[in-house]
Amino acid sequence: MSLKAIVVDDEQLAREELCYMLEQMGNVEVIAQAGNGLEAVGIVERLSPDVLFLDVQMPGLNGFEVAHRLIQNGTPPSIVFVTAFDRHAIEAFEVNAVDYLLKPVEAARLEKAVERARQRVVPVREAPLDDQIERIVQLMADRQSKRERVAIKVGERFLLVQAEEIIYASLTDDSINIVTSQLAGTSNFRTLDELQTRLDPSIFWRVHRSHLVNINKVKEIVPWFSRNYILRMKDAKATEIPVSRAQTKRLREYLKL
Repeated sequence: MSLKAIVVDDEQLAREELCYMLEQMGNVEVIAQAGNGLEAVGIVERLSPDVLFLDVQMPGLNGFEVAHRLIQNGTPPSIVFVTAFDRHAIEAFEVNAVDYLLKPVEAARLEKAVERARQRVVPVREAPLDDQIERIVQLMADRQSKRERVAIKVGERFLLVQAEEIIYASLTDDSINIVTSQLAGTSNFRTLDELQTRLDPSIFWRVHRSHLVNINKVKEIVPWFSRNYILRMKDAKATEIPVSRAQTKRLREYLKL
């Protein structure tokens, strides 16, 4: 049985990536996309999908406001929330969501969410209590994998900093250098990929193969050659970090450049 799905996310690249992952599964048909909450409500009411993959933080109506409006308007589709944050998990279960996925979405977790949505379609039933407990346990496991503090080696000492204090991390001469507003040092992570998996993907962007930046710590965006950009960061040296061509599109979409 093929499920009819609609994907809602205000970030186009995130939306397209999720659509691609769903289509690769072979048993899900993405029948529409939406870039904001109001658009999503109209599309859902018009097309009546089986499952709605719904971002939480969006301009206009957020994901939960969309869910409540669909509930008020009649029988809503099965809803899977997809977000970079886990603090809204309990509210998701209050609207009887099928699942709650954390970005970046893993293929195995997405398959599990699709299977749960399929079970909701035929027959329609309330999710068993043990099923909801399983989802909460999985969510907490995902949360534990995101370190809230990072160790930075400065001289012979290791100092712990809150992840959000990191301004940027760069790969230089086979070592990872991390810079905050107060200190600079190296990390014991072997690769930027490994460090990135422990940080919030909505805040820390891999803007270049050698640079990972905190998007909230960008001081200035400087136009560069071939419509690319350089990011001037908020550290004491106002470090300039290049943005790769592949990430330039995402930056333009996010900041409406």
